[in-house]
Formats: sequence, structure tokens, C-alpha cells
Amino acid sequence: MSEETNSNFKLTAIRGATTTEGNSYVFIEKAVIELIQELISLNHLKEESIISITFTVTKDLTSCFPAAIARKHFRWDSVAFLDCQQMFVPNDINFCIRLMALVNLKSIRQPIHPYLNGSSKLRPDRC
Repeated sequence: MSEETNSNFKLTAIRGATTTEGNSYVFIEKAVIELIQELISLNHLKEESIISITFTVTKDLTSCFPAAIARKHFRWDSVAFLDCQQMFVPNDINFCIRLMALVNLKSIRQPIHPYLNGSSKLRPDRC
């Protein structure tokens, strides 16, 4: 029985964020990989549990697409990815990558939302 039809799983949105050291492919790659690894580890996810991941980035990150990094590094062909630019708000944190992952999570589990590096001040209640 697949997870989608198994009543032991529920469709869940998991949020998370991180910051990079700057606007370069290397910095963005490191941040995206670390964020997704934390998402997987904290929530005990498998590739088949992940339906989609939407990334947003602040306007100061223009070197590459986080989704392309995730797809290449994790070799996920069955996950739908989307990149968007975060709306600009004065005094927001710089070099920020946010994500929202739609996943099939075991019904008995509560989602754990990873907020890493400088993004931890966005959600001190979730760090």
C-alpha cells in the first residue's frame, strides 16, 4: 500500500529557512543542502514522502536556483520543485532561503520546522 492511501500518514506542510554567507553558488548550495538534510533528518522523511518543495529567496540572492541545487544533489526526480522571490520587506534578514515542503508524514508525528543559521530569529519558538 502506498503512503498516499495509507491512513497512517497525513499530508503536512513543513516550513523552514536558513541564511547563506553571501550571494554565490557555493554559499547557496551549502545552505540548501544543509536545510534539506535537516528537514529530512528531523522529520524522518524518505524521498517518496516528499511531494513538493517551494523555495523563496530574498532579493539579494540571484546567483542560482535553490531547486536546481536540491534536484541535482539529492537526485530527486519525483519531487516537484518551485523557486520564487520573497517579497521585499524593509529590515528583513539578508541572504535568506525559505522553504515549504508538502510531505506525507506519519500521523503520530508532529512536524519539526528547521530554522538554521541567521533565520533562527525568524521563529525563535521553533529553534
